Amino acid sequence: MKLAKVADCLQRNFARITPDMPVAAASKELIKHTMLGAPVTDAEGKLVGWVSEQECLKVTIQVVYHNQRVATVAEVMNTDVLSVNLNDDLLTLGQQMLAAKPKSYPVVDSTGKVVGVISRRQVLKLLLNSIGDTAKTA
Repeated sequence: MKLAKVADCLQRNFARITPDMPVAAASKELIKHTMLGAPVTDAEGKLVGWVSEQECLKVTIQVVYHNQRVATVAEVMNTDVLSVNLNDDLLTLGQQMLAAKPKSYPVVDSTGKVVGVISRRQVLKLLLNSIGDTAKTA
């Protein structure tokens, strides 16, 4: 397999979440894009946090069953977020994903702007495609 980079398989069509967005709206974006979590970005597209279905579910349960107030993403997002760059090595990232690291990462460009998301699924898909290509040439 040629040296694959994160840029080779990131998801560029991802949920666009902002800190001021209500959690219900963020939840709809996650569902629409079939994502377990998504980067939270400021007005310039810079990474400021991460919100997952888990945080959204917790808030939604509180709203539906306990009639509590509606929260914003800023109130529930994780601000200690690991990210990867477009040129990071895909196999190294795949190995990192085997440990207790996140299942998904925001992908940032050289300016810190979020350009996509990469998950275990995208890494696995590229590796499986590589196996198919190798079998065809062998």
